[in-house]
Amino acid sequence: MKDSRVTVFRKTLEGLLESLDATLRVTRWTGAETIPEPLKESASHLMVRLGTADRLASSKFNGSPLDVAKVNTMLAAMRRLDAAYVAYNRHLKGTAGERDDAAQTLDSEIHGARSDAGLHA
Repeated sequence: MKDSRVTVFRKTLEGLLESLDATLRVTRWTGAETIPEPLKESASHLMVRLGTADRLASSKFNGSPLDVAKVNTMLAAMRRLDAAYVAYNRHLKGTAGERDDAAQTLDSEIHGARSDAGLHA
């Protein structure tokens, strides 16, 4: 029987990844076109999703060995994403090169977390 709590962790990670990706896309947006509303909406949920991920990441999950391994992978990804976002924010007021490097690092963490957790973009 599958543990439904694993789904909660997965959905939390998926939502966090979606909002981080949207935030990067909004930040990098150039051109005359307006930012699509769904993209802005997803980016607007970032702080709530980071808070939820932080609460889950500070908890201890007990379950079957397979479920524990899956959840621990997702929790590690959430922690890495949080740290990458904090580092990204620190560089937003820096030079264009620093901002670009920070965005690249965050983007790499997003893709790495998706891959590690078996999620697809």
